[in-house]
Amino acid sequence: MKQSLMFIPTLRDIPAGAEIASHKILLKGGYIKQHAAGVYTYLPLAYKVIKKVETIIREELDAIGCSELLMSALQSKDLWTESGRWDAYGKELMRLKDRHDREFCLGPTHEEVITSVVRDSVNSHKKLPLALYQIQSKFRDEFRPRFGLMRGREFIMKDLYTFSTTKEDLDEWYNKVRQAYINIFTRMGLQFRIVNASSGQIGGKSSEEFMALCEIGEDTIIYSDSSDFASNTELCDLEEGAPSPDGIGTIKHAKGIELGHIFKLGTKYSEPMNLMFIDVDNKKKPVIMGCYGIGVSRVLMAVLEQCNTDLKVLWPESIAPFKIHVIPMDKQGTEGYNKAMELHDHLQSKGYEVLIDDRNESAGVKFNDADLVGAKYRVVVGRKIKEGIVELRNMATNETLELPYEEVLNYNF
Repeated sequence: MKQSLMFIPTLRDIPAGAEIASHKILLKGGYIKQHAAGVYTYLPLAYKVIKKVETIIREELDAIGCSELLMSALQSKDLWTESGRWDAYGKELMRLKDRHDREFCLGPTHEEVITSVVRDSVNSHKKLPLALYQIQSKFRDEFRPRFGLMRGREFIMKDLYTFSTTKEDLDEWYNKVRQAYINIFTRMGLQFRIVNASSGQIGGKSSEEFMALCEIGEDTIIYSDSSDFASNTELCDLEEGAPSPDGIGTIKHAKGIELGHIFKLGTKYSEPMNLMFIDVDNKKKPVIMGCYGIGVSRVLMAVLEQCNTDLKVLWPESIAPFKIHVIPMDKQGTEGYNKAMELHDHLQSKGYEVLIDDRNESAGVKFNDADLVGAKYRVVVGRKIKEGIVELRNMATNETLELPYEEVLNYNF
């Protein structure tokens, strides 16, 4: 991909409102454009990352038997009245009226809609279990949007819902999704912990959060230094150094960013909304539900918080927008530039994702922008190309090699 043709509007200075590293990078690096507080456009560089995040999510959820659909973001008040959440949800619910004075909301989540979809089609135990998910924009009227993609008023979310006939089947699905989440966040290169959590506005009897460890996190988690025990301080607040409740190790504190949240909803929505099934004994019972969310757009900022050094980015390979960044030092029309373009075309034909900085910019501008793009490999075609030599940098190991041009053409990146 030619950098001159890809819309990456980098900024020379960091906008005044950007307080944390990820927000600074996303704005300065031309990943996002802010339109209002908590409202952003994802520009091509960011959207490439988002699509890769979504692909990983789809692969792991499809592997355990989930099916993808797409629900309406515009939701009727009637559904929320059925569940009892129209008044209970509070001011975060974005409410509006149409020209006929009918009331709607922009969905912050989709429990009501998915329950209505399934109840009109599933009435027998023979059609269960069922697992349905979507990836879609959500809306919450946050009192104080902050930290870029950390807490926005419009954001991309994956929400999954399971429908079971028994608590045992719900537990089985919960554990399958839990493992899928572990796979998802591990593949994305994130450092995270699973913590016991409050179910909040979603409800249900129990839930767990997947927290990316990060100093700017809004949540404080406590965890054992010697076991898997971890909890949000909302549920369990122990001092550092205290014995772990599971009897293994001592308590440590850390800040975390919530990446995902999984819930055992039970019959919280199925009973008031009359989602019922006929069991093997011909008795009518409420469907038992689970709910599982991932903040897709929030993943970007969490990864950037963990994978930057002084605002220089190194994306994990699984979600990086490009694997190789080719930087010619000579201008268009020169032998060096033509060799760089030939290298780009050859590597791209081999299936690598390659970006070439073909712009008429100084070396300093090119390298500064490359630090924000965050490709693992940087190939610099400079003065030594006359001797048939190019510079290959592995940005993950800080190793720099001077290699023959022909060798780089066939290099195993």
